[in-house]
Amino acid sequence: MTTPMNGSSGPLRVVAICGSLRPGSFTRKALTIALEGAREQGAETYLLDLADYDLPLCNGSKDAASYGPDVARLRQEIGAATGIILGTPEYHSSFSGVLKNALDLTGFEQFEGKMVGLLAVSGGSMGATNALTALRAVGRSLHAWVVPHEASIPQAWKQFDEDGNLKDEAIAERVRELGRQVMRFACLHNAEQALDFLRAWEDAPFNPGGE
Repeated sequence: MTTPMNGSSGPLRVVAICGSLRPGSFTRKALTIALEGAREQGAETYLLDLADYDLPLCNGSKDAASYGPDVARLRQEIGAATGIILGTPEYHSSFSGVLKNALDLTGFEQFEGKMVGLLAVSGGSMGATNALTALRAVGRSLHAWVVPHEASIPQAWKQFDEDGNLKDEAIAERVRELGRQVMRFACLHNAEQALDFLRAWEDAPFNPGGE
């Protein structure tokens, strides 16, 4: 692991949330590659596979205990991250229901002010643009910083080899770059220089002519 870019004593944490429950999921394979890019920049990375969580359907309840331990676990794991990568297959021109439900079970506490990267796969040749657009709107509503770079993998069924690697290096590089950018922006957002600026702003002397 490389030295953290943020100058802190430990690496920043980047998590990828897999919005696919399918065995052999192409979304899962792609997120694994994106996390490689984040690790190149010094991130501590984790893949959060929604297939490993027993998540009830969101019913709008404000009682966290009513949702069960796996919702609390998911919220804690996302909340501990500085950068988040959301991955989904494109279903009917949007992102998956399982990812939507997981996002509905979380909120500002987990996402506000965080760097978020978007990745989507599709079975068709047009790519997953609609799913990415929908996720970008969700990121804004959660007050997250959605990075400009995004990754779409068209015809995902023919893009991976038996070891889960992308055959097209240009696509693979775009996916890795997504992970890199999430980490880079997270580092920038947490840079000591930025914190010094904020402290100076907060400690600015009283302006008697400001009233």
